[in-house]
Amino acid sequence: MRKNLLVTVCLVFIFAMVVSPFLFTTTVNAKTYNLTYSIFFPASHGQAKAGEAWAKEVEKRTRGRVKITVFSSGTLTQADQCYDGVVKGISDIGMSCFAYTRGRFPLMEVLDLPMGYPNGKVATYVANDFYQQFTPRELDDVQVMYLHAHGPGLLHTTKPVKTLEDMKGLKIRSTGLSSKVISNLGGVPVAMPQGSTYESLQKGVVGGTIGPIEVLKGWKQAEVIKNTTNCTGIGYTTAMFVVMNKTKWRSLPKDIQQIINDVNREWIHVHAKTWDDLDAEGRAFTLSLGNKIIPLSPAENQRWKNAVIPVIAEFTAAADAKGLPGTKAVKETEKLIIKRSKSVQ
Repeated sequence: MRKNLLVTVCLVFIFAMVVSPFLFTTTVNAKTYNLTYSIFFPASHGQAKAGEAWAKEVEKRTRGRVKITVFSSGTLTQADQCYDGVVKGISDIGMSCFAYTRGRFPLMEVLDLPMGYPNGKVATYVANDFYQQFTPRELDDVQVMYLHAHGPGLLHTTKPVKTLEDMKGLKIRSTGLSSKVISNLGGVPVAMPQGSTYESLQKGVVGGTIGPIEVLKGWKQAEVIKNTTNCTGIGYTTAMFVVMNKTKWRSLPKDIQQIINDVNREWIHVHAKTWDDLDAEGRAFTLSLGNKIIPLSPAENQRWKNAVIPVIAEFTAAADAKGLPGTKAVKETEKLIIKRSKSVQ
């Protein structure tokens, strides 16, 4: 009897020794990590919804160990302060545009050049391919989740623009390198974030804006413009980041980091598809209001392409002068656009 009792006690002891580390690990891993996410898009915008879906997916896959509170419409940090807000820890995660802090990301600016991006999928995949290939030091102070980029930037105006002559002296809302595009086309660039564009168009502060056609619905700008010039030959994009505070990232357990990285890879495709879906909706919305989409003739399209060549040349020279691989960056981006254009439907 005593022998059986001794055996039982030993077995219980051994079981406790084996199981207790797992129980301890489970207890440790049960810690909840509360994160904040600043998004400059309004909550109703498809890209804000994609960001919120990312946050929910991370929460789901971590079984609630990560909780993410989303602040859309720039309520936590404004669009041009979003990146620094992440670096300083005002928010743990942020989504905004590189172009809103012009000069801060000298190599990443290559993505915004007017190289004729055909759609949002190509632009988004090229942005991530480029980052993976070059890993610019200018992003070393954050943990990059992923990048995404809109479809071809087109010209949207209150008065019809059919030729370069129609652009002369026209005030156009633009940001980053797109402002140089406007200058080279003969217009007058006026810097402002998307959130201020509707009112500026409505009041006549500017006579137009340049951006993907999705803004006509996503930001309701079709209500205050009458025309879209389909200048796809100079279709530029605006590359956007989703980044996390580096200290916060390092504080997360390795298994959670892996889960987030897995979701990140999937969400590149989510944002890419969302951009193209939004472009289709923007086109349908503006036409439903009776607005016009003006095609450029082949000859006029070539004139516009020739007009913006100096923008690309200026970027290349400036980057090279800073010791950055400007020439290589331009060539590789052009190759990536061709490559992705062949594989993306």
